[in-house]
Amino acid sequence: MRSTFKLLYFVKRNAVKKNGNAPIIARITIDQVVAQFNTKLEINPTHWSVELGKASGRTAEAVHINSMLESIRSTVHQHYHALMAQDGYVTAELVKNAFLGKIARERTLIEFFKQHNEQYLQKVKMNTADKTYSRYELTKKRLMEFMKFKYSVSDMLIKDINVVFIEDFLLYIKNNYGCSHNTAMKFIQRFRTVVNFAKNTGLVTADPFGSYRVRFERTDRDYLTMEEITTIYNHEFSSKRLEQVRDLFIFSCYTALSYIDVCELRQEDIRTGFDGNLWIIRKRHKTNVTSTVRLLDIPKAILEKYRDKLPNGKILPVISNQKMNDYLKEIAAICGIEKTLTYHVARHSCATSVLLANGVPIETVSKILGHTNIRTTQIYARITDLKVSGDMEMLAQKLDVPNRTASR
Repeated sequence: MRSTFKLLYFVKRNAVKKNGNAPIIARITIDQVVAQFNTKLEINPTHWSVELGKASGRTAEAVHINSMLESIRSTVHQHYHALMAQDGYVTAELVKNAFLGKIARERTLIEFFKQHNEQYLQKVKMNTADKTYSRYELTKKRLMEFMKFKYSVSDMLIKDINVVFIEDFLLYIKNNYGCSHNTAMKFIQRFRTVVNFAKNTGLVTADPFGSYRVRFERTDRDYLTMEEITTIYNHEFSSKRLEQVRDLFIFSCYTALSYIDVCELRQEDIRTGFDGNLWIIRKRHKTNVTSTVRLLDIPKAILEKYRDKLPNGKILPVISNQKMNDYLKEIAAICGIEKTLTYHVARHSCATSVLLANGVPIETVSKILGHTNIRTTQIYARITDLKVSGDMEMLAQKLDVPNRTASR
């Protein structure tokens, strides 16, 4: 139902000034709720027509005042209709504030993106190399490119964004940057995070993601079998750089540490536990969750190999991730492994082939990986056919005992 909107003027007769004039007040009434403001005009009450709600007579003063009041009336009506078109509802206070310029200008998507990214940058202590920060910056850049391409603008109000916009942006990322569905969906996920950030400021009520679901496709991540891990470990490389990359990769195959966590690993992170064994105990770079990993013989031997041989407190000969992945492809080719080998494969291999396949419960695997949610662990650790076969064999042996007893 449409709002009932009225605007009238009256003279505040109990506030007469020394010159005999009193202020003219505007009263807005919408659905019987009133809001008033001073028009900054004044008139002698004897020259005011209460019945008409304006100055009486045809004097120059009366003509001027009535002209100004009509201008105010026109502007107030414009604000009323604009608010109705924008939000679908309006109040007397909103119209008053709009006229007085007290309604803050609506902020745009990119403005919120900048605010979100600046706050995130403070959290990572101004580290512009932080991967997550750089990915939010890239998402902001891609959104600006998309809006320029689709709408010939570089920014928009969040209330003007809808599900069609989101779907078109997803397609733009896929078609223009050759991204897989899951990679493109990561852009949408970061986009949604910033929209939620905008809503949490209280300055935005629109939610373009209200009826949109971020859906990732299930993918099978590459991992190495124990046989493949052993093949790489035992191979004699003629190149020192390949030997060092092999050592780093195998180290992560037995510790589940990610590339960045290996980069940041220091001697003080290796401690003797309550059981007398050496443990890596440190917070993961990505999640700040403590990861606890017992050092098995192979990673201990790798650490010993480089003890006191590296500068700046490093305990492993880390190189850039890009070079590491390039050299790992060489290693895979040399060892006859027909899988796309990257450093992150070591983490998946540890979870699946080293831990889970050897009977380590998935709850323990989750703790070693430093995950906060066991569902994340399930992405890293797959139940292999060999593990299923072994478990079923144990079950068969247990169930077969009563049968043998009964047959005697």
